[in-house]
Amino acid sequence: MSRLKSTILKIGGSVITDKGKELEVRMQAINRLAEEIQNANVENLIIVHGGGSFGHPLAQKYAIKEGFKKETQRIGFSETHHVMTVLNGLFMDALIWRNIPAVSITPCSCIITENGRIRCFEDAPLKLFLKAGFLPVLYGDAVPDTKLGFTILSGDQLVSVLATRFNAERIIIGVDVDGLYNADPKVKKTAKMFRRLTLKELKKLQNKLGESTACDVTGGMWGKIAELLPAIELGIPITIVNAAKPNYIYKTLKGEKVKSTLIEKE
Repeated sequence: MSRLKSTILKIGGSVITDKGKELEVRMQAINRLAEEIQNANVENLIIVHGGGSFGHPLAQKYAIKEGFKKETQRIGFSETHHVMTVLNGLFMDALIWRNIPAVSITPCSCIITENGRIRCFEDAPLKLFLKAGFLPVLYGDAVPDTKLGFTILSGDQLVSVLATRFNAERIIIGVDVDGLYNADPKVKKTAKMFRRLTLKELKKLQNKLGESTACDVTGGMWGKIAELLPAIELGIPITIVNAAKPNYIYKTLKGEKVKSTLIEKE
């Protein structure tokens, strides 16, 4: 495990793309977030971003998550991975143009899953990059799988594994709502937001959390939280914050209080 105390920042696909339109990037949001990341200037930061309207529609169309079953899925895998590199490239452009020494780490070239769970993660280059002062950027990706042939690796599973391997002191999850609710706030106006939850309280809510209404092959909001449970169990606090609101990511990275949900072990 790395001795460096890292911060893991996940930027949801719904923030940087329009999930209602295929391959629709929100470049203004990406540029704003890159500026906030630059201004916050946090050491040992690792970023993971979601696929949104780039990765999810194709992954769903070709049933990539279920694994290899027919020949036409091969091109589907290639397309899904490729559009994720395109989205990642746009994100990288915004960071590098702001003189942030970001480096893209392609999950499908260093991660192998077994039945959808990370089995092998060659993280030595990532460790060296972090130690040398670079900002590694990863993303949800289509990856090889020892049992399924291939599958979809969610950014959320990646966040959890990175947090445990890289001695994270905190995880920040940037979404397009203010925090974690007892129902989907986009559908139910009376949905209640949780300001703070313990691991025990979170597990009780497991079947009550609102599901995402847009296309998402990685399981909606509870799917995201369920992936983060191992990190919470290790005592790594998680803040769920609205990355679509200007300066919320900046303030959270700086340790300032904004409207959000904090999840802690106890």
